[in-house]
Amino acid sequence: METLETQKLDTKINENFQGLVVRKDLVSTVKGNAIVPSYVLEYLLGQYCATSDEASIESGIESVKKILSEHYVHRNEAGLIKSKIKEKGRYKVIDKISVSLNEKDDCYEASFANLGINKVLVDSSTIKSHPKLLVSGVWCIADLEYEHNEDKKTIPWVLASIKPIQLSDFDYKQYIETRKKFSTDEWINLLIQSIGFNPEMFSKRGKLTQLVRLIPFCERNYNLIELGPKGTGKSHIYSEFSPHGILLSGGEVTVPKLFVNNSSGKIGLVGYWDTVAFDEFAGKQKKSDKALVDILKNYMANKSFSRGVETLGAEASMVFVGNTSHTVPYMLKHSDLFDDLPEKFHDSAFIDRIHFYIPGWEIDIIRGEMYSNGYGFVVDYLAEILRHLRTYDYSDRYTKFCDLSSTLSTRDKNAVNKTFSGLMKILFPDGQASEEETSELLSFAIEGRKRVKDQLFRIDPTYAQVDFYYEKPGGEKVYVKTSEEKEYPNYYHKTITDGDLQNSSNEMGGAVEAEAKIVVRPALVHQEEPTEQTLTFEENQKGVTYEKLFVPYLKGAKIIHITDPFIRIFYQANNLMDLMEVLAKNKNPEDEIAVHLVTTADDYKFESQQDFLNQIQEACIRVGIQFSYQFDNSGKLHARYIEANNGWKIILDRGLDIYQPFDAGNAFCMARRLPENRKTKSFYVTYTKNKPSSLANPC
Repeated sequence: METLETQKLDTKINENFQGLVVRKDLVSTVKGNAIVPSYVLEYLLGQYCATSDEASIESGIESVKKILSEHYVHRNEAGLIKSKIKEKGRYKVIDKISVSLNEKDDCYEASFANLGINKVLVDSSTIKSHPKLLVSGVWCIADLEYEHNEDKKTIPWVLASIKPIQLSDFDYKQYIETRKKFSTDEWINLLIQSIGFNPEMFSKRGKLTQLVRLIPFCERNYNLIELGPKGTGKSHIYSEFSPHGILLSGGEVTVPKLFVNNSSGKIGLVGYWDTVAFDEFAGKQKKSDKALVDILKNYMANKSFSRGVETLGAEASMVFVGNTSHTVPYMLKHSDLFDDLPEKFHDSAFIDRIHFYIPGWEIDIIRGEMYSNGYGFVVDYLAEILRHLRTYDYSDRYTKFCDLSSTLSTRDKNAVNKTFSGLMKILFPDGQASEEETSELLSFAIEGRKRVKDQLFRIDPTYAQVDFYYEKPGGEKVYVKTSEEKEYPNYYHKTITDGDLQNSSNEMGGAVEAEAKIVVRPALVHQEEPTEQTLTFEENQKGVTYEKLFVPYLKGAKIIHITDPFIRIFYQANNLMDLMEVLAKNKNPEDEIAVHLVTTADDYKFESQQDFLNQIQEACIRVGIQFSYQFDNSGKLHARYIEANNGWKIILDRGLDIYQPFDAGNAFCMARRLPENRKTKSFYVTYTKNKPSSLANPC
């Protein structure tokens, strides 16, 4: 459901990028059973549905559906399409077309993947205009003709015209100028909607993590890895987003296919694509060609590869995505975060060439409500913008605010600089960002490289120790830590020489001792006596529960007042119900507690809001909690806090809204059942102590 903020953003997007954006839920509406990438569908939607006018959208959808139904070639309907071409003499088809050189007849011949026809003649000028036809195939709109000839050697199919499905031109200056009309948060949300997700389902850190996936498209020779649980959308960007990227199954890669065929001299994929992604890259048992690993390491380090006596260069970025088979604490205790790589790739020289490690375990499994129905760029337009940005270098834009640690190696600095440059291009394409925004991106870039380097120390302790920080002009050093370093400090700084790691291979059999126990951050450990303090929590932190936050300070209270103006919609009411559950669990059965809520009435959904609160009231009666509520719409209700008659006041900058979205409707979701598995938003809590008060019991 769209919020008012989302609606305002969609209006702003349509006003400023008219004709270049499309409503993202339309892709699934028109796709049907057509097995085509999103950029193909959005290319068509961009021709007919790039508007906010509902009537025009409906008409455009019908046009796109008609085009797909009549011209997209399904494999099982290839015979029917061939018949149409023969009977009409000429017919337009949408298919994936690849071209090869027939050396014997000195001609280029096209193959249509779904239509199933081969050896269709293609003129040399077409190949010069679209060289990617020679490598792995390109989705195209083509006009085919049928001319029967008595000569059996003659192919009756004639390619009259061909047009790859991608944007022909764009106004980059307009893109730069229009970006200035959006705040940073608005721009980030526009980009998240452009890749198909609802920005309201992601934290700021979660959004940046998603956008790192775009860096290979705008940064030359960028090496990225993402390892994490299944179902988090790791490969989606590389298969669906851009016509300039290609996704390969891990087992399909060979030296000739990727780099160069020495016998024919034909350049491989790195010479034609901006991004080459390896899907299903993880798997210890997978066999790897040592020659491929060696040439890949050389290319990732030097942007070049050898073809016999000749050395060639290329600009393709390399992406490696795969699934992990263990939890993060398990890997940190028994091995390392690269544990699932094939043996020949679990090599310090290969790993050292990685610029950024995306922590896939921080990304939620993709659910239906995470997809966007808002407006975003037609992905082909954004893909062309990112490709254009490959010619720019923003790696030095932080130097006017700070300097990197002098202890970093050249590879470390290069990795940080390339990630920072990529994020700047995506978020600030004019190269201008504030000091605070620059520091945020630089810290994020440093963390991604630190995650790589820290694991290298575990694998090969001979690597020199470095300090990952940046220094401000006044001399202040800002040190950067990874999220898992903060969450599991007992395991993070170990190497393979430590006792727990030496026997990891023997412990894999399932001994109880081999299971990693979760280490709670110090700020969350229960204290015997609650004290006045302020606790600060970061994004994606786990182990934070209402029970740990509130129970020590509400112990013995008989009257509790909650002030929170944002208990309006379902998930907010559900948070309140979670607190009631915690209070019920931690009181004696014979005791009763009075809980009073002061909130504001929702202008749009008041009836459902009141219904939620009445249901909470009815449920609480049964467990000895007298719950009451009142609405205050004076406009003065801003602060969020909990006050108890035992003297404690708990000030909450986010109220009860401390968790990032999770699949609350899924009965099998562990985050729903165990709050300690939920990831937090960034927030703080302040505890202050007064004399025990005589709060009024409104019940």
